[in-house]
Amino acid sequence: MKTTQYTEEELEIVDYIENSNPQSIPNLKEEMELITNIVSENVQKKKQVNFRLLESDLEKLKTKALIEGIPYQTLLSSIVHKFVNGTMISKT
Repeated sequence: MKTTQYTEEELEIVDYIENSNPQSIPNLKEEMELITNIVSENVQKKKQVNFRLLESDLEKLKTKALIEGIPYQTLLSSIVHKFVNGTMISKT
């Protein structure tokens, strides 16, 4: 059985919920709308970039994207996102 590894922040949240008396904020709906708008404005923004790749690398990328059933631009964006956020797993 695989056990879940929690981050320190996640453990703090669990501890707070289990060992204190959390209460909902009175204006929950408005707060959720505000946070949703902030996230939409900042996280969802996309910026077009141009750069050059080796033709052979691009062909391999397109092949992998085809296997995954997604556009190669989406695959490339996902790779960059995982790399900059430190969630890319290396096979070494």
